[in-house]
Amino acid sequence: MTASHPALDTLLYEVRDNVAIVTLNRPERMNTLGGSMKPDLARAFFDYARADERVRAVLVTGSGERAFCAGADIKERAGNQAAGTDYFVAQKATHDLFRNIEEFEKPVIAAINGVALGGGLEIALCCDIRLAADSARFGLPEIKLGVIPAAGGTQRLPRLVGEARAKELILTADLVDADTALRYGIVSRVVPQAELMTQAFALAQRIAEHPPLAVRFAKRAINRGMQTDLDSGLEYERYAAAMIIDSEDRKEGMRAFVEKRKPVFTGR
Repeated sequence: MTASHPALDTLLYEVRDNVAIVTLNRPERMNTLGGSMKPDLARAFFDYARADERVRAVLVTGSGERAFCAGADIKERAGNQAAGTDYFVAQKATHDLFRNIEEFEKPVIAAINGVALGGGLEIALCCDIRLAADSARFGLPEIKLGVIPAAGGTQRLPRLVGEARAKELILTADLVDADTALRYGIVSRVVPQAELMTQAFALAQRIAEHPPLAVRFAKRAINRGMQTDLDSGLEYERYAAAMIIDSEDRKEGMRAFVEKRKPVFTGR
C-alpha cells in the first residue's frame, strides 16, 4: 500500500501489489456522484493510476455494504435548473470521463458491493469485468424522475444485454437482484458479500501478472471490435498484434516458456 498521493475528498485510493484500489467513499450519501467525485475519479485514474508503472490493474468498489454507487446525488441536484443547451454542453464532460475510464489502458474491475443505480451502474458498465456481492441490486431508475439515463446507460446497457432487456429495465425503472444481473450478463460472477473483495482482488492480481502490453492491446481490440463490423475488427486485431510482436515482453514470455520458469514482464 502507498500513501504517496494527495488524499481525495470523495475517494479512497491505495495500491496493493500491482493493483490500484479506488473506493467511492461517500457512505453517508450511498456513495452518490456528488461533491468532487467526478474530478476525483479523473485524478485517481489519469493522474495516479496511469502515471504509476507498478499499477497494472484497477479495482473499483464502494465504501460500506449498502451501496457501490446510488447514482446522482438528488439532494444536491434538486434545486438546480439548467437550460437544455447548457446541460448538453456540461454532460459532455461526464461522457468524456466515463468513456476515458472505459478506454483506460489498464484493465478495470468493478467489485459491486451494494446497489448500483443510475450513474453508479453507468460507471460499472464502463469497467471491463464486473463482480457482484449476492446482496447487490442494479437499475437505471431515472425515468421515475422525469429524465433518462444520460451517462451512457441508454447506449452501453443495450450493447451488453440486448435491446429488449435494456428497454425493459430502463422503461420500467425496475431494480434487479444479483442473480438476475448475472443471468442478463451485467456481471460475470456473484459471490457472498464477505468474499467479494478477496475474489475481486485475486482476479485483478491474476490479470496484473500478465504482460501489460498484451493485456492493453487485447482490451483495445475487444473494445474496437464491439463497435464495428467483423472485417474492421479483424483488421484492428492484426494491427494490435503487430504492435507488440517485437516487444520485450513477448521475447521474455517465449524464453520463460522454453526455460520453464516464471516470466518477468516489464511492459516494454
